[in-house]
Amino acid sequence: MSFHQLLMPNNILYGKDSFAEIGKLAKELGQKVLIISDPIMDKIGNVELCEKYLQEKGVPYAKYLGVDSEPTDVHVDEALAICREEACDVVAAVGGGSCIDTAKAVAVLVTNGGHIRDYYGGKKAFDKKLLPLIAVPTTAGTGSEVTAVTVITDTKHDIKMMLKQPGLMPAAAIVDPMLTLSCPSAVTAATGVDALCHAIEAFISKRSQPVTDTLALKAIELITENIRKAYEDGKDIEARDNMALGSMLAGMAFSNASVTLVHGMSRPIGAMFHVPHGVSNAMLLPAVLEFTKGEAQGRLAVIGRLVKPETRDLSDREVVAETVKEIKKLCLDLNIPNLKTWGVDRAPFEKVLSKMATDAIASGSPGNNPRVPTHEEIVQLYQVCYEYDFSEKTETSFTS
Repeated sequence: MSFHQLLMPNNILYGKDSFAEIGKLAKELGQKVLIISDPIMDKIGNVELCEKYLQEKGVPYAKYLGVDSEPTDVHVDEALAICREEACDVVAAVGGGSCIDTAKAVAVLVTNGGHIRDYYGGKKAFDKKLLPLIAVPTTAGTGSEVTAVTVITDTKHDIKMMLKQPGLMPAAAIVDPMLTLSCPSAVTAATGVDALCHAIEAFISKRSQPVTDTLALKAIELITENIRKAYEDGKDIEARDNMALGSMLAGMAFSNASVTLVHGMSRPIGAMFHVPHGVSNAMLLPAVLEFTKGEAQGRLAVIGRLVKPETRDLSDREVVAETVKEIKKLCLDLNIPNLKTWGVDRAPFEKVLSKMATDAIASGSPGNNPRVPTHEEIVQLYQVCYEYDFSEKTETSFTS
């Protein structure tokens, strides 16, 4: 391909107190809003704040607050029913990636019909434009507000369906760092490493391009410089601001360059063991980098010299080794658990290894990795990650 394409929302509002503009934006897009959120957002007042801003502009609305930590087709069906019953013509997602992904599925099914499963694996395209969607993230992690991607669990088949089509792009994104101040430290860590995964994977992806490279590297810089600060002091507004910006840039990067092996392996863990998406990505990142480093040495060295300028005079191989150590240390500092520590029992884990590897490959993401794994190698990686030691100074070796 001799040209590249970039997709992103038509309108992005970024910065402190930008959430206050949702009423004005919604009024420009339609007549009645369906707010999609979750019980936590309702409890801490973000849903009420959204209602206030809509009321100030005279915009009527309905609510669906049933989203859980991981979005499923059940959430989609429930919210879709309300959207149709209330004749809403705008959808506003307020929350983390789960809320935004649910809202994307609802907004596109209102106009295209069917079940979200009908569109998985490229079986069917979204031919009709989705309802205008306003995505308002409350974590600095998923980047879903600026992507044409949704990930929904098919509860019938225990598969996390990753759907990527241009029709899933939100009409608008409102990225207000003030909404992330209430984010607990564990969620800050998991979503922050998720955003770092997005940026790293976009940069090393076979589908990377010059613009996504620029976005990814800036995201890596912002996230690595601020994630510990945001984790240790959730009220550090400057750190929260930089993390929100880094997450958004990483979202733009991976939406256009695609993710790779980490995300491909992460989704089956979430589907089978209900590990939150950001946590499962963080569990996998160091080991996957160790697996990939030979084929991605040049690009990982660029990342390493950005993150650790003191390594600039080392060879690429030495820089990459230092980079992997730095990522492991970051996970250790943020108290990222391995699968065993999280509470995944070994026996059921071993039982579904083959299925998870098959599902990971079927997602398509591992094919974008610089080193494309076999089914057996993915199984081996899962086994390594089960009791992965982030404090270990030596690197894991993988047989080809």
